[in-house]
Amino acid sequence: MSPEQLLTWIPLVPLLAAFGVVAARANPDLREGVSIGAGVILFLLVAGLAATINWEAPPTLVIATPVVGVSLALTPEPLGMLFALVASLLWPITTVYAVGYMRAHHEQNQTRFYTAFAVSIAAAMCIALAGNMLTLFVFYEVLSISTYPLVTHAGTDKAKRAGRVYLGLLMGTSIGFMLLAMVWTWSLTGTLDFKPGGVFNDEVSGGVLGVLLLLYVFGTGKAALMPFHRWLPAAMVAPTPVSALLHAVAVVKAGVFTVLKVSVYIFGLDRIEQMLIAEWLVALAALTIVLASTIALRQDNFKARLAYSTVSQLSYITMGALLGVAAGAIGGGLHIAMHAFGKITLFFCAGAVLVTAHKAKISELDGIGRRMPWTMGAFTIGAVSMIGAPPFAGFVSKWYLLSGALQTEQMIAVAALIISTLLNAAYFMPIVYAAFFKPEDDGHGPATHGEAPLPIVLALGTTALLTILIFFFPGIPLSLVQQMVGG
Repeated sequence: MSPEQLLTWIPLVPLLAAFGVVAARANPDLREGVSIGAGVILFLLVAGLAATINWEAPPTLVIATPVVGVSLALTPEPLGMLFALVASLLWPITTVYAVGYMRAHHEQNQTRFYTAFAVSIAAAMCIALAGNMLTLFVFYEVLSISTYPLVTHAGTDKAKRAGRVYLGLLMGTSIGFMLLAMVWTWSLTGTLDFKPGGVFNDEVSGGVLGVLLLLYVFGTGKAALMPFHRWLPAAMVAPTPVSALLHAVAVVKAGVFTVLKVSVYIFGLDRIEQMLIAEWLVALAALTIVLASTIALRQDNFKARLAYSTVSQLSYITMGALLGVAAGAIGGGLHIAMHAFGKITLFFCAGAVLVTAHKAKISELDGIGRRMPWTMGAFTIGAVSMIGAPPFAGFVSKWYLLSGALQTEQMIAVAALIISTLLNAAYFMPIVYAAFFKPEDDGHGPATHGEAPLPIVLALGTTALLTILIFFFPGIPLSLVQQMVGG
């Protein structure tokens, strides 16, 4: 296929999969086979586009032109290509995991689950490949709406309340702030296209640019920068495969991807580096990193601890984008991939423990590593990657982030990275120690379970392996983010 044809099929495949899932609803095996098969096909298409694209003349697919001069259009660029590769690779892996989880947990409404999941991936592909801010905004909203049924999947009052917080914060910030920033940008520049170096000229005052940057950053609620982070812990009421989608594959990555893309292609790194408000936003990101890590340290609920860890880790990417230097942007771009593989592994492990051992609290995990060695071994890999130690993926992105912070002499960013690394170790490593070295918790009678179901183990084992491999072979993501900053 030509790059133009690949670009056409990439968003269509998950949409067709959604229809296929509904058509196969009477046959669970076929329904789940459609999801897995579509995921594999999508990844092959995205990989094919990445391998054949000419960055000097990338293909463009115009979907519609709702406003004269502004189209809904897909035009790949290096950062979006990385996001698309990560999301498309993790979709089939997450679906394999979901098969084991949803069946073992006897979840209801599985057809709706797989359908909404496919639509969410289609939206994520369009966000990743968006050629301008209007396209990104439209599919950003589609992603919020399509994931709402996943957050409220259980149908309980608690799930519905979480769904209201989820939609309220995400759509309230995007419509209230981001949409205003887009209209203002259009009025000043006459364009919403993504351009290397940014779209603003020197006639736009620093004060206006500062307000616009605030609107864009706070308008991206999916980045979970405090104080607009509450939707993320609230969404933990959803099934674990949904948590994996929210925290590693689509939703939060769409948020930090937007912040990074706006920094590079709407403002330009050189302009960001000169903006005083960017320094204040770096400080806010640093504060979010440390505060969220501190809150995570106090959580006994397994998924809640991982949720606040995600809030912290996302602000690494926001901070890297707002440092205004290539090293910071490279570190932020890399962390989109590095965090994805490590954090999805951790959520997979939390779900495995829940469906197998029926334990949701960290205080109940003493000795569980001897009964579930594959699961807790994978958890250890994901945890050390989140800490940022070699030889795991998180080390690579943290190296560039720290380099960017040192280059700009923003010591608050340096301090946040160091302190959060210590806090990450403080809230992850006791889980590993308790799982493998403490006597088994038999307060509720002798445990009879073994390892998690095979599809779950295969999925978490695969993502744990990828977390190691990307440390040794970071070439593809590193080359893409270097091209993003013109390196």
